[in-house]
Amino acid sequence: MLRQNTYITAVYTQRLTTSTYISNLVISENMALQHGNPTDLLPIHWKSQVTAWFAEDTPSFDYGGFVVGSSPRTATLYGKSPGVLAGVPFFDEVFAQAGCTVEWHLKEGEFVDPGTAGKIAVATVTGPVRKLLLGERVALNTLSRCSGIATKSRAMEELVRRAGYTGILAGTRKTTPGFRLVEKYGMIVGGVDGHRHDLSSMIMLKDNHIWARGSITDAVKAAKAAGGFALKVEVEVDNEKDADEAIEAGADIVMLDNFDGEGLKIAAMSIKQRWAGKRQFLLECSGGLTSENVETYVNNGIYSIPFLPSNSY
Repeated sequence: MLRQNTYITAVYTQRLTTSTYISNLVISENMALQHGNPTDLLPIHWKSQVTAWFAEDTPSFDYGGFVVGSSPRTATLYGKSPGVLAGVPFFDEVFAQAGCTVEWHLKEGEFVDPGTAGKIAVATVTGPVRKLLLGERVALNTLSRCSGIATKSRAMEELVRRAGYTGILAGTRKTTPGFRLVEKYGMIVGGVDGHRHDLSSMIMLKDNHIWARGSITDAVKAAKAAGGFALKVEVEVDNEKDADEAIEAGADIVMLDNFDGEGLKIAAMSIKQRWAGKRQFLLECSGGLTSENVETYVNNGIYSIPFLPSNSY
């Protein structure tokens, strides 16, 4: 039997402390996993990405495949680090295109616990040995990264809840080019909000947009005119004066950028009190949340806190 021993989330979990894995990273009722199959989120064209991965990895002859031939074998995927399993549809499609079959022993979103044995069988893959090896690295790279992001996402979700935060923990658009679908999928399986998936999902006006347009007010008016009623407009600001201008101009969300923990709490309270009963808006803060600063960072005056679940690589 051919055995492919792998670390599902080894790279990712090295950056997390043991205490991060609270209650085996449980699935809360607000997570997408509780309401349906995340695979059903994927667009029709997603499988073409897998084809492109193969084209990148084997653009010409498969010399190693020639050496091993096409006799039938079975490979076992082992999990050797604790974490959240994510990326099942991508793994399946890699081996489907390679002409192999996959049998899973754990479910998408389930916690992988290697226990005292040091490893746990996560899946078995059967097919021609050449095809097993052809798909191995593509499948493992994808599954590892997706699972790592899901693990970091769920760990951070538990940490902010334990710190008393009641708002939204969201991912960011700072994803790997060409790999966004996998990484956003991992965030959703992990249980955090995907935030905007691309530039078309929501209109975010950052400092450079404001500088180029000339003022926050003009930028918001232009964004509203183009985006219409269906798209929210978010404006990034670094002081309360600009926040007030953004709210007055009609921004739906105001992102408070570059505020420290205490400064963020003061600004959020001040802005909400000043505009209470006058305008409807949400406050968000910029990234910077880590597992080490949760206690001082979280603030229930802020509706949404973005974080970067892919920054541990």
